Amino acid sequence: MEFAKYISVVAASMLKFVGGPLSGLALGLSWVETSVCTVSGMMMSVILVTYTGKLLQTLWRRFKPATPKRFTRRTRLAVRIWKRSGMIGIAFLTPILLTPIGGTILAVSFRVNRGLIFSYMLMSAAWWSVIITLATYQLSGFIGK
Repeated sequence: MEFAKYISVVAASMLKFVGGPLSGLALGLSWVETSVCTVSGMMMSVILVTYTGKLLQTLWRRFKPATPKRFTRRTRLAVRIWKRSGMIGIAFLTPILLTPIGGTILAVSFRVNRGLIFSYMLMSAAWWSVIITLATYQLSGFIGK
């Protein structure tokens, strides 16, 4: 039964980083278990997207209708982050602003080395996992009273 709880937290954090701490709290896991599962979920997502990134780009170009490239608000933001702080900025903002999938796609699209993607994303995931998990668990104590 405990294994199913861990898988739920991992799956939630693969899609949206904040989903990990919220689901861990809801399932009654300790903050350490939740934090470890959240990091695991984000890193599984990073590994999956990193190794399938070129394939996904090829499929996207193949099935997407040919339209001229436009600079949207989102692409301008991505380029601004890249120019100001590079991979460190992308990794830092991935858990809180981007999703694990979105941040990894962004890093892959800028052709960052896989080793750098993994190391920076792991550091970012560990940092934000502890902070967001502790904040979630602390805030639930205030709201629950």
